[in-house]
Amino acid sequence: MEIQKFLVKNEWSASDKITEIVNPYTNQIVKKVYKTGSEHINQSLNYLSSVYAKYKKEPVYVKAELLEKISKKISERKEELALLMTTEMGKPIKFSRIEIERAVLVFKLGAEEAKRIQGEVINLDLLKGSENKFGVIRRFPVGVILAITPWNFPVNLVAHKLSPALASGNVVLLKPASATLSCGIEIGKIVKESAEELGLDYCPVNVITSSGSEIESFVADPRVKMISFTGSPVVGWNIKRKTATQKVSLELGGNAGVIVDESADLINAVSKIVLGAFGQAGQSCISVQRVFVHKNIYDEFEKILLEETKKVITGNPFEEDTVNGPMINETEASRIDRWVNEAVANNAKLLLGGKRTGAVYEPTIIVNAGKNANVNSKEVFAPVMTLKSFDDFKKAVEEVDDSDFGLQTGIFSHNLENALYAY
Repeated sequence: MEIQKFLVKNEWSASDKITEIVNPYTNQIVKKVYKTGSEHINQSLNYLSSVYAKYKKEPVYVKAELLEKISKKISERKEELALLMTTEMGKPIKFSRIEIERAVLVFKLGAEEAKRIQGEVINLDLLKGSENKFGVIRRFPVGVILAITPWNFPVNLVAHKLSPALASGNVVLLKPASATLSCGIEIGKIVKESAEELGLDYCPVNVITSSGSEIESFVADPRVKMISFTGSPVVGWNIKRKTATQKVSLELGGNAGVIVDESADLINAVSKIVLGAFGQAGQSCISVQRVFVHKNIYDEFEKILLEETKKVITGNPFEEDTVNGPMINETEASRIDRWVNEAVANNAKLLLGGKRTGAVYEPTIIVNAGKNANVNSKEVFAPVMTLKSFDDFKKAVEEVDDSDFGLQTGIFSHNLENALYAY
C-alpha cells in the first residue's frame, strides 16, 4: 500500500511516522499517511508567510482562474473522490457523490466572488466644515489562515475553508481530520496542480497531517492571522480561549429541534425528518435530533414515522441505496448505544432500533427521554431521534430554544402565525 505524503512548502514530503486510516464498515486499513511533526508545521508557517506576500498581489483574474481550475479538476475526478470518501470514512456512496458536487460548486462560487470583492465610498460631509470629504473603504486579506476541518464532510468543508480564503487573497495551512486525511491530501494535490498550470512558482495551500493536539499548540502563533475551525464545541472553544489577537471563526455542534404542528403535511414532514435524522448515520451538526409533535396528530405521526424509518436501508456504504451507513468508528457507536440505554433506564421508551453491529447503529427512535438525558441535552451525532408531544406551540418553541447549541431548528406548519412566531 502506497504511503501518502503531506504538502509542506511546495513539496510532497515524508517523515518517520505513519498513521493508518481504517474503514469503519469493514474495519480494514484502507490508507497509510506520513504524519507531520512540529518541525513541519513551522516550515509550513514560514513558507506560507513568505508566499502570502506574492499571492495577495496576484491580480483578481489569477485568483479566479485558480479556483475555476480547482473546481474543474474536482469535477473531472468526482467519482474517484466520492469512492475515496466512502472508503475512508464510510459515508454512503450516494451522499459522497452529492458532497463532491457541492465542493465543485463551492470552488466555482469562489471564483465568481473573487471578482466581486469591492470597496465602498462613504460620505464624510456630515458636519459643517467637512464639505467635499469622503472616505474610501478597501478590503484586504488577513494573511495565513489555519483551517481545521472535520471528518464528516471531508471534501466540502475543506472547500468551504479554501475557496473564500483563496478568493480573497489569503494563504491556507490546512489540517484535515485524522480520520479523513486522504481526502484533504487529494484536494491539496488538486490545488498544487492548478497553481502549477497557472505558472505560479509556489502553492498557496499546505496540507499537514499532525494530530489535533499538536496543531493546537500553534493556534496562538503570531504567524497565524486567523483560525477557521469546524468541529466539536469542546475543541472549538478551547481554541478560542487560547487566541488573543487572531481572528477566529467557529462552526460547532448542534442538537437540532423540529416542531410538527397540527396543520403540517405529515407525509412531507416525516420524509424530511427521517432523512434529516438518519442520513449518513446522523453524523452532521444539523441532523434532526429532537422532534416535538402536536398531540392532536401525534399518534398518526408516530405511525407514519415508524413505517418510513423501517424502510431506511442500513449498512454497507458502497451499496447505492444505503442511507444509514456506519458511524465513524466503533467507539462512537458504543458511545451512542450507552446513551440510548441510559435514557431507557431512566424511563424513556425505545420505539425502534437501539441495536449496534460493529460501527453500524440502527435508526433509533426514543419517546419521552428526560430533558437532561444525553440524547436530548447533548449532540448525539448518530442516527438517534427523540420524540415528544406538545399541546402549546409557544412552549414547544421554548423547548426547542432551551439548548446550549445553535445552528439549526425547523418547523413544519401551514399556520403562518405559528411560522412567524417561531421565526
